[in-house]
Amino acid sequence: MLAATVLGSSMAFIDGTVVNVALPVLQASLSASVSSAQWIIEAYALFLSSLILVGGSLADRFGRRRIFSIGIMTFSAGSLACGLAPGVRWIIAARALQGVGAALLVPSSLAILGASFPPHERGRAVGTWSALTAIATAIGPALGGWLVQVASWRAVFFVNLPIAAAVLAIALWKLPETRNPSDGPLDLGGALLATVGLGALVFGLIEAPGLGWKHPAVWASLASGTAALAGFVALELRSHHPMIEPALFRIREFTAANLLTLFLYAALSATLFFLPFDLIQARGYSPAKAGAAILPLVLLLFLLSRPAGALADRLGPRLPLTIGPLIASAGFLLLSLPAGDARHSASPLPALCVLGLGMAITVAPLTATVLNTVDRRDVGAASGINNAVARVAGLLAVAVFGIVVSSSFDRALERRLEGPGVSSASRRFLVGERSKLGAMRAPPGAGDAERRTIQDAVRSSLASSFQLVSMICGVLALLASACGAWGLRRTARAGPVGSRPSA
Repeated sequence: MLAATVLGSSMAFIDGTVVNVALPVLQASLSASVSSAQWIIEAYALFLSSLILVGGSLADRFGRRRIFSIGIMTFSAGSLACGLAPGVRWIIAARALQGVGAALLVPSSLAILGASFPPHERGRAVGTWSALTAIATAIGPALGGWLVQVASWRAVFFVNLPIAAAVLAIALWKLPETRNPSDGPLDLGGALLATVGLGALVFGLIEAPGLGWKHPAVWASLASGTAALAGFVALELRSHHPMIEPALFRIREFTAANLLTLFLYAALSATLFFLPFDLIQARGYSPAKAGAAILPLVLLLFLLSRPAGALADRLGPRLPLTIGPLIASAGFLLLSLPAGDARHSASPLPALCVLGLGMAITVAPLTATVLNTVDRRDVGAASGINNAVARVAGLLAVAVFGIVVSSSFDRALERRLEGPGVSSASRRFLVGERSKLGAMRAPPGAGDAERRTIQDAVRSSLASSFQLVSMICGVLALLASACGAWGLRRTARAGPVGSRPSA
């Protein structure tokens, strides 16, 4: 059971980190725009965040092993389609399929453990699941960078296939079938409105820099997304079996913890999306080196989360959930410091270590606080909501920060190309290349000196855009710290603890 659930969930968690490192290479290989690169991440995150609660309900109703197995097959089909993709649109569609599979397999894997292990062994089983999936997540960046460098970006997706085959064999051979016949009706209307609303909103935000805010497709998608999300809220308030229980948000500590999650995970997701572009396209890192550079952040999160949780049990959640985001903010702000010229080689290690320390202090106490602030019967719903909030934060952050990066890059590049070293013909050519950001190509007829000037301008502009992103992320982490200081008690009331952090 542990082998199947850990390996199955690890595929979903690895794909949250392994693809980021491959994106700059994938973008250059397929001559894709930055909005296409965003959609490769967003298509996966959209369906995972909007359907993960429905996935848990489906597992309870129709059988956890069955839904887990369907999730594995769906995820592996999406991985195969990604690896064989002839173009960006194919990858985006396949990533959406992967997201649907992940939304089925992740909640059902924990449900299998909860239903199959007796109470006196359940804590150890869930703890083992958490530790091993965290290790898999930590390995993701280094694995992705290595695969891209020694093989191809396609290998990042093909690596899921042998794992999926092994998991499916174990599931069909050894896993018992369990279900909860008394589970309430599925909130399919809520799931549909959430998916349509988030999808339309993200579409408008991602496409706005390229199409312009006045383009009918942009404002129509933003308006329809807002309307669908408003309909989702109205439906959840009236439903007898809502996907998200509104009554839980009347608890001040629960609301504060989820606001903290929203701000902090938005900052983390934006940083992890744009950092590989900065490392590879601006600093000149190889994919393997870029993956290794991100590894200390995740390792610190893994190694220190458990001691941080034990410390929070003694001190209460308010102090770590105030200090942790504050330290994380310092890490983001260190990333925002300029590091020399366009080909800056300063290591991001100190900043990422500070960021990892802040996240480690925060994650375990945050998860415990979410669970401890609700009654025992609502623990599953509270954990699912917090997980969904973390994923929606990442979904929206990548879309919103894409606007920030595009506008900042355009302004910076315009300034750097004004000098005499770049001809007016080259400037006109580069207008059509700006949507690719760091993957921009110099004009075919440019001389060596002009080509170097353009490349340095592109690297410098991309670096300054990432510095702006890091600065804003530092402010978001400060808001997260304020939520911890304002909304939490010094000690949380006792409750069950043992869910995995919503990383």
